[in-house]
Amino acid sequence: MSSVKKKRPSPADSGIEEDVMFEKVIQFTGWIFFLAIIAFLGTWFIFDSTLDLIEITLEAPVFAIVIFLGINSAISFGLSSVIKSNRDLKKKYYYDWLLGELLICVFAIFSVAAYQW
Repeated sequence: MSSVKKKRPSPADSGIEEDVMFEKVIQFTGWIFFLAIIAFLGTWFIFDSTLDLIEITLEAPVFAIVIFLGINSAISFGLSSVIKSNRDLKKKYYYDWLLGELLICVFAIFSVAAYQW
C-alpha cells in the first residue's frame, strides 16, 4: 500500500473549479466573437480589395454586424477578467453583463432600423 493518502476534493475546491470553468466559458465566447469578426473582415478584404471578385459596400446592416461582434468580444473578455479578479461577485457581474448585452442588442437593432427607415 501507498503511504501517501489521496486528498479528497473539498466543496471549496469544486467551487473554485466551477469559477475557473465559468471564466473559461466567458473567455471562449469572447474568442468566438473575435474570430467571427476577423473572419468577416478577412473575407471582405480578400474578396473585395484583393481579388475584386465581388463589390461589398459598407451599409448599415454590415456596419451593425461589425460593431456588434466587436463590442460583444470586448465585453466578454472584460467580464472574464473582472470575474477572475473578484470571484465573490460573479453572479452580480454576470447579471449586469446579460443586461448590458440586452441593451446593446436592442440599441443596435433600433439604430439600424431607424437608419433604414
